[in-house]
Formats: sequence, structure tokens, C-alpha cells
Amino acid sequence: MDNRSRDEETGEAQNVTNNAQNIPQPRQRPSVPSFLILSFILFMLTSHNGDEFLARHQHQDALQSLQWQYSNYTAWMNGTESNFTVPGRDPSLSPLLDAFGVQGPQLDPFQSSYYLNVTGFIHGSAQFYNISPPALAANDSLVWRPVAEKYTEGINMTTLVENIGDWNWTSTKKVSLSIVEKKPLGTDGKVVSSSELALVHGHIELTDVVSSKVLSLELEGVHFLSNGSIAGFAQSSDLPIDIRLLAALVPESGRNETVHTIGPELDSRITKLKNIIDAGIVDQDSNQDEDAHTACPFTFFAQIHPVPVPEFLMQELEEEIQNPSGITTISPPPLSMTGVLVSKECGLLYEITETEGLRTRTFFRKVTTYAGFAAIAYFGILVLFSRQVEHSRTPSGISRVSKWTFLAQATMDSVSFAGHITFAILAAGRPSLSLIAPAFLACMLFVQEAQFFALVNQIQGPEDYTPPPATQTPNQIAVDGGSADATPTAPASTPTPATPPSSTNTSQSPQSMSFFRFFIHHVRTDPQARLWVSLFLFLTLIVRVILSPFLSTVFVAATYSSIWLPQIIRSARRGRSSGLSKEYVVGVTVLRLYGALYFLMCPKNVLDVESRSWAPLLAICVILQAGMVILQDTIGPSFFLPERFKAAKTYNYHPPMPLPDPESPEQSLGDCAICMDAILVDPSLRQRKGKSFDGSNEKFSNSGGSSSGRSGGLLNAMHVGVGGATARKNYSLAPCHHLFHTECLEKWLAIKNICPHCRRPLPPL
Repeated sequence: MDNRSRDEETGEAQNVTNNAQNIPQPRQRPSVPSFLILSFILFMLTSHNGDEFLARHQHQDALQSLQWQYSNYTAWMNGTESNFTVPGRDPSLSPLLDAFGVQGPQLDPFQSSYYLNVTGFIHGSAQFYNISPPALAANDSLVWRPVAEKYTEGINMTTLVENIGDWNWTSTKKVSLSIVEKKPLGTDGKVVSSSELALVHGHIELTDVVSSKVLSLELEGVHFLSNGSIAGFAQSSDLPIDIRLLAALVPESGRNETVHTIGPELDSRITKLKNIIDAGIVDQDSNQDEDAHTACPFTFFAQIHPVPVPEFLMQELEEEIQNPSGITTISPPPLSMTGVLVSKECGLLYEITETEGLRTRTFFRKVTTYAGFAAIAYFGILVLFSRQVEHSRTPSGISRVSKWTFLAQATMDSVSFAGHITFAILAAGRPSLSLIAPAFLACMLFVQEAQFFALVNQIQGPEDYTPPPATQTPNQIAVDGGSADATPTAPASTPTPATPPSSTNTSQSPQSMSFFRFFIHHVRTDPQARLWVSLFLFLTLIVRVILSPFLSTVFVAATYSSIWLPQIIRSARRGRSSGLSKEYVVGVTVLRLYGALYFLMCPKNVLDVESRSWAPLLAICVILQAGMVILQDTIGPSFFLPERFKAAKTYNYHPPMPLPDPESPEQSLGDCAICMDAILVDPSLRQRKGKSFDGSNEKFSNSGGSSSGRSGGLLNAMHVGVGGATARKNYSLAPCHHLFHTECLEKWLAIKNICPHCRRPLPPL
């Protein structure tokens, strides 16, 4: 019978449990990180398929075009039927080039010579001239106007207006060339090293100094080694260049050699493009994504300036650059040239002067040197940061530092990491390996600083917590000396069971949510989702900063000018020193400024960034901030502020306390809330009976109240109590009115900045 009753009770309990389980429960939210990772994988798998499809078709179209050009060109070379022929050179072109000095003479090989290879980067100034017939007719100041009028005679003004585009030609003042030069191939497909001609391929970039926009043109040309002249075509990337017409640009003396060079080059490009398509390498050129600013075709002519070095020494230098063997050669002479970029169809002409070139091999060595010094700087910052974290590893030390200081440095290092990685990708080859070192160290530093920022934010989070006002209980009133007939506070009301929410207040079920509302809901309710979204927005901002020169400048100015400023403000407001070691402040300041000033003040940096006039002011600002942090630790956190502006008011952990009853068996102020031992008063510090430690003449009753009627409670510390500075050092009274041994509280605050009894935040001791 008992078993049956027990079974019935068990069944009833199970029914209750089942009924409780049947009540609709809130659906557990799926893991947001898993959702985001899945979305990222799907994005990576599905994105760029359209671009790859277009790129593959572009490669196939380019292959068909090259094959058609090659077949027609070989037919013309063999004298068979063909619809192609090389036109003659414009007779009005030579006088125009002579006016700008871009057709150099032959040199004495024992006295001077030209650079035999100009592979590298060349920067210079560009002077714009409008050579359209109406503009030339209105300009009488040009000495070479007659030859320009003859050159542009008969151009179609309607076509000129259609092709000129929306580019600001008048504000284009800078030009840069990226050139790759190679020896031509023979009919057998081998390099003809003895040829006096070299093929040139690269880019010409025109910079609008007003908007900082860049117009990129593809360059295809030939370089005649004997007289240092270069001739070629330059057009937008969406307008393919027909290299078969290069023979129409060169003088008659070099026409035959140029004609025989084009055929093997076309065959080589066809083979290379076939291999790319067969291998599935269909990366789209980044320039294809940019809108074409102009449809003007340009021709480029340049004359390399001779150097006072015999030709055999230049050949020896070139051989050592291409195939290093360790032999001693002459120092590389400066590389410069004069050029003309002219568009007959659009009536545009740019004179290129004040050029300065840097050979590719020299540039690579420069990049490697920079990468080494940058890696040393970041390694030094990483070591200093590790030592500082070891110094400030306790919550007491972490509470002194400013989290925004480390967030600013983490942001700087993230930009540096992304920038070095991008630089390594662009500088394909051996220099890219050297740039991995500073990129890796910057990434490690970013991760460490971001983790430390999160730790500081977690520990300093309760600082702004405001506890609710405490309601005195009857026991507290009695202890504080209140009258016996005081009205006690009303007891807390008994909580009543909450009624189930109505159907109108229930949130929408996840099944019926749209994706957008589902995403917004998770971002608003899940801290981890907010972290992922913040990280995504942060990385998006970093990418935008890298790609925009203006944003990069603003970013550098904003972050570097506020490295130590948050720490100065925090120390002044809290009335405490920073806790940062001098070696960390000085070392980080010097190493950070090294990286910034290299690009902002060095005119020949690896990225060719122009010097900024405000860079010295930035350096002075950062140095003054570092000095201010050190002075705050030495003199005082608010030494530079007038007394009326010093907002920091530190909490006094040692207020005057009432003396224990002299007739009590234990002379203690109470028990420590940490070690639970009594807080004893030193008998030698006790003054005569009836006088407190602060020297007052008040007499206490046995109940602890004074004869004047003041309350003698524990918290009435401003009127009576232990007042001697030495006596008060052995106890500490927290803002939450919990009493501790000072030694116990110091050890506790080295672990956590909250009260061990009530968990409320504590001010620094």
C-alpha cells in the first residue's frame, strides 16, 4: 500500500514536471560566432564568382585578339596577303620632340654613357600644355607653337571633346613611372642579349594635386640603348595597346630592328596567356575596377640623361645588379630623364622634368633595410609592453592605467600590420619576405594590446557603478545612537508570484523573424555578437584608412597626438600616478615616433610619401605628453592644475574612529572583514581617560554616546574617535562601512578592487 501511494505521488510529480515542460520556454539562441563564421565561409565561397567569370572571358578575348594580331603581323612580315601594315612616322613629330630635347645623341663610350636598364621607379613633375588648335591660336608665349600647330593640324574637335573625359588635366602636376625592361626574343624564343633595343612595359600615373586622384595609363614601348631614347604608347587599361604600331614611333634607323622584335614578343605573350588560362589563374586586374577617366590615346617619348661614367663601367654595374657576385663596382649614378607625354587626338601635352629614378634592385634593398629597422622597432615595443604588463599585472596597477592609451596603440598596430601585409603583396619577390617580419610583430603587438585593453576595461568597469541608496534597518538605527522609540522601517513586502505575460507582450518567435530583424535582435541582446560586429566595423575602417591617403593622414595625426593624452587626463582626474614605468613611456615614445617621422619627414622613404610640414609639431606634442606623464609620477598627478580645478578627491580610509570602552575586556575597534581577527588599539597611544585620540575633551558614557548628546556610533568619525595619524594607519574603513586591517586590505586590493564582503567597488588605497 505504501508502495502504491508512493507510486501515485511519483506519478503526480511526473505529471507536474511534464506540465511544466509543456509550458513554452524561451528558445535558446544559436551561437552567433558560429553563424557569423558560416556566413563568412559562404561569402568567401560565393563572392567574386562574377568577377572571375568576367576575368576569364577577358583573358579569352585578349587571347583571340593577340592571335589575330600575330597572324596578320606574320603574314605582313612574310609578304603574303594581310590587312595590316605599319604606317610611317609622322614627319611633324621630330621637330616637336627636338623642341623638348627628347632625342639624344650618340656618346663617346669612354667618357660618358646612358643607363642600359631603367627597370624601376621614376618620379617627376609634369607641366601641362593645351595644344588644341584653338588654344594654340590664343597663346603667343610658346616658342614651339609653330611646330605644335603643324603637329595638331586637322584634328577632329568633336572627337576631342568626346575622348577627353572628366579628368582635371590642368591640376595634374606630378607623374610617376613604373617600368620593367627586358631584352627582346629571337625567332627561336631565346633572349637576344646582344640587341641594342629593349622592350619596355609598365605604368604611367598622373596625379591631380588638388583631389589627390591618380590616372593610371598602361605603357608599352621600346628603349634604344645606344642613344638612351624611349618611345611608346600609353593608354587607359580598358583600351588595349597594339604593340605592332611601335615601329611607327621610332626613327627610321631603328625601324627595322623594332619590326623584327614585335613578332616573337606577340608569340611569347600568346603562350603566356594560354598558360594562365589553362592553370585557372584568372585574377582580375585591379585597374579594371576603376572607371575610365579618359579615352585619349597618348604617345610617350623620353630621353635618359647621360652620366659621366664610361660605358664598360656601367655594363659592369648592370651585371652586378642583375647577378650579384660581390665584386666592387662604382656607386650607382643618379637616374633621371626628360620626357613628353602627348595626345594628338585630344590636344594634350605634358612635359616631364625634374625626374628622379630608383632602380628596382636598389628599391628592393631599400625595402629590406626598412623592414629590418621596422622589425627592430616593433620588437622593442613588444618587449617594453611585456615588461609593463608584468609591472601592472595586478588590478591595483591596472586601475592606474588608461585603457584608451592602449586602445589607440592597438589601433595603430592594426593599421601597421595591414599596411605591411599590403606592401608585401605589392612588392612581390624577395622584399615581400622581409616585410613579413614587421607585419608579424605588429600583429602580435596588436593582439597583446587588444587583450590588455579588454582586461583593463573589465577591471575598471565597476568604477562608474553607483550603488542604490541604502535604507537603514532598525538595528542600524540603534547602533548609530538613535532613540529607542524610533519608528522602525517597514519590512520588505513579500514577493508575489509573477503573472505570466500576456500574449500581446511576448516577443516575436525566431521562426517568424526576418533575417534583418534576427540580426538586429542578436546584436542588441548578445554581447558577443556586438563584439563581432564591432570587430567587423573596425576592420572595415582599417581597410578604408589604408586605401585613402587623406584618411591615413588624419589617422596618423589623431592617434599619435593622443598616445599619452588619455593617461594624463585619467591621472589628473583620479589623483593617482599612471603606474607606467619610465622606460616604457620613453621607449614607446621614441620607437613610435621613429616609424611615423620616417614617412612624414624623410623625403626618400620607401613609399615616396611627401614630407608634411606639421610633422615636427606632432613629434613635439608626443614628447611633451610623455614628459607630462613622467612629471605626474614624480611631482603629482595634478601639479599643472590650479587648486580650484583639481577635481580629484581621494577617499580617506583612515578617518577618526570612536575609542573602545576602556573597561571592555578587548580593546578593539571590531573584527577585520578579511582575516576576521580583532583590530586592536595600541595601548601606548591611549591618552588619559575621557579624551579621544584626536585630542577632544568629550567624555563618553558606557553606551558610547558623548555627554553633549552626540551619537557615538561607528560611523560618527568626524567628531570623536581615534585621531592620531599613526594610530589610524592600522585600520581602514571602506566607503561601504566595512572595517579592515590596512595590511589585509592592501593585499586584497592587489587582487581585486571590490569589497570582499559586499562586492562594491573600492577606491584606491
